[in-house]
Amino acid sequence: MRIRTLLTTCLALCLSAPLSVLAAADKEAAIHQAIIERLQEARDDFEYGPVTRTPLPGVYRVPIIGGPMLYTTAAGDFAIAGEMYQVLPGELVNMAEQERIEERRELLATLDTDDMIIFPASGETKAVINVFTDVDCGYCRRLHEEVPDLNKHGVEVRYLAFPRAGGGTPTHDKMVRAWCSSDQQKAITDLKQGKNIKGALCEDNPVMEQFELGRQFGVTGTPSLVLADGTMIPGYRPWKDLLEVLGL
Repeated sequence: MRIRTLLTTCLALCLSAPLSVLAAADKEAAIHQAIIERLQEARDDFEYGPVTRTPLPGVYRVPIIGGPMLYTTAAGDFAIAGEMYQVLPGELVNMAEQERIEERRELLATLDTDDMIIFPASGETKAVINVFTDVDCGYCRRLHEEVPDLNKHGVEVRYLAFPRAGGGTPTHDKMVRAWCSSDQQKAITDLKQGKNIKGALCEDNPVMEQFELGRQFGVTGTPSLVLADGTMIPGYRPWKDLLEVLGL
């Protein structure tokens, strides 16, 4: 009798555990959907990323694509824009940036280098930097002048397109011509030197796809550098400073 009771209890636990897990997952999914619906009711002109939990009970994280991070209640009736920091001994850790770093690292692993304009390292490649660039950006041009110095010290520079004014603009068309060129390095160098280039606006180009990727990464200006580990460095840095950041 005792054995039968134990078996019955065990069977009940085994059957109820998966159901409780499924119920919790369904409840969480419903919260996520409710948050998105509430935000869309307020601002349907924004594009929202996936809802995720934060370490703070009852508070959820929702990125606005190309905009700030929102932190909302489970009902989505209140939202705060900004950053959440974890308070640790001797430091404040930006929780949103830590998650963005992981997301960037995963996305970088999926990119096809054939879609980038690459200036390879001279000799051994010691580090790689991915640069969201705009050919009409003054600081992008300044960084480009220092690419040979980076290359000499083992840094490969991979350009991704980010025409700041978006598609259908003169800058966008220039960048499409560079990406469609048979000599991409020369084309983008000429553009960054203020020269005009000729060439077709081929349809099979990644310029706007990379622009949208940049927005997803949180790029708001150029140049924006993304390291292999997903860390983003906004703005221009002298090449010697970059070598220091890369540990070279």
